[in-house]
Amino acid sequence: MGYRVVVLVSGSGTLLQALLDAQAEGRLDARLVAVGSETGSCAGVARARRAGVPTFVVPMPRLLPRGSAEREAWDREFADAVARHEPDLIVLAGFMKLLGAPFTDRFGDRIINSHPALLPAFPGAHAVRDALEAGATSTGCSIFWVDEGVDTGRLIAQVPVEILPGDDETTLHERIKVSERTLLVRTVNELAARHRQSGARKVRR
Repeated sequence: MGYRVVVLVSGSGTLLQALLDAQAEGRLDARLVAVGSETGSCAGVARARRAGVPTFVVPMPRLLPRGSAEREAWDREFADAVARHEPDLIVLAGFMKLLGAPFTDRFGDRIINSHPALLPAFPGAHAVRDALEAGATSTGCSIFWVDEGVDTGRLIAQVPVEILPGDDETTLHERIKVSERTLLVRTVNELAARHRQSGARKVRR
């Protein structure tokens, strides 16, 4: 069956596309078994459907605060939808919701995320803008194990990216994304190799 990967997306899906391309070209040592989202209008879901990858959507109709009964019910429903695909690894690829305990407790040792900064510097949703406003001369991208914090999980891999004179948020973010896509494919392949070597169902942190 191979190393089974579920990808979660909220937006355009360019990171997902890197995995789809690698799979189509035989460069991914894993199998994308599903792509999920909290919004049916997500372009990333459309990318997956065009590539023939199964998709699922568990709508979150409005912003639900973590810890509320409604939010915990959504986290459980979303976890159930993911679990149906029996993932060895869950990849957050531009997934913009913080997952709550009902989800992370179930999959916490199988969830990775990608972030456009060299963590622990510049966590949060505006990492590229924050790096520019801080006057940093370099930033980068990070892949890490997800916990219940905001970009606080244990680091897996990082790649630095120089901030060039004249960079704005758009140009810098596009250059980071190039490194991020390559790093994500490489990391998934490395985790798949560890999985095969260990013979275990899960790759633990």
